[in-house]
Amino acid sequence: MKFKLFCTTLAFCSILAFAKEPNRPECIAPAQPGGGFDLTCKLIQTSITDTKILSKPMRVTYMPGGVGVVAYNSMINSRSKDGNAIVAFSSGTLLNIATGKHGKYNENDVRWLASGGVDYAAVGVKADSPYNTLEDLLNALKKDPKSISFGAGGSVGGQDWMTTALLAKSANVNIKDTRYVAFEGGGDAMISLLGGHIDAAVQGIAELLPHLESGSVRVLAVFSDERLHSNESKKLSEVPTAKELGYDVVWPTIRGYYMAPKVSDASYNWWLEALTKLQQTEEFKKQRELRGLFEFNKNGKELEEFVKAQTQKYRDLAKEFDLVK
Repeated sequence: MKFKLFCTTLAFCSILAFAKEPNRPECIAPAQPGGGFDLTCKLIQTSITDTKILSKPMRVTYMPGGVGVVAYNSMINSRSKDGNAIVAFSSGTLLNIATGKHGKYNENDVRWLASGGVDYAAVGVKADSPYNTLEDLLNALKKDPKSISFGAGGSVGGQDWMTTALLAKSANVNIKDTRYVAFEGGGDAMISLLGGHIDAAVQGIAELLPHLESGSVRVLAVFSDERLHSNESKKLSEVPTAKELGYDVVWPTIRGYYMAPKVSDASYNWWLEALTKLQQTEEFKKQRELRGLFEFNKNGKELEEFVKAQTQKYRDLAKEFDLVK
């Protein structure tokens, strides 16, 4: 009783001190290795170990299928009480929910945990591509929409498709007239781009950044309000925005984590406090920047409210492109 009074007086009683740390901490990337979900899990895996917030090693596992649909269903059904696992999600997850790709499940069926950062969509071509600028690419698209093949992670209606659709629309081209090649994840799309099988890849700048730095990819535009800057990439600030080139396309991609619907409050709160604490550390900020992500901190109830509002916005956008009835 005295200890309880002591905690109340200080208005501080760390959940981390009382809740049980997960026995087998795991971050599930719901796609093949190499894409944005993988990046989101690796961000946590590295920084939470470096900071000692988690005493046990954290593993990253992969659960591809439907660009997140299989993992979402698995957490709701077979792993509904698993307090060891957190799952990576992005704005693409919310768009998939908005367009009905998660079937009977929606944004109310999991527990939204914490954000990792914000990424921005971008369009990239192979370094030796004949398209040196966004204008080159879109001029070819206007002349013959079938002449350009766009590749991205996710099927028709996914966020990369939506970004491509908005870009095509800004050039007065109907997305239905273009060639869109869907991949399970961003990693597969990049392999295809580098292999010369597609003309352009539309995905997060964080996924394109390593290839921009290595010189294997030329990023024609990023879909942010302003040019992006990073201490870890001198080349990033050289990438123009679509807006400054005359195409009003902005697409932020929120990256974060959710948990299964029936995990105990103790498990959920342990992770919530752990990730909230982690976001304030220099190790996390460094790892976030290394991965081309920018600060975006919303956790717990605040994240849940954001997710629900954003999903509704995507439902409205999906109707505009005839993706839902």
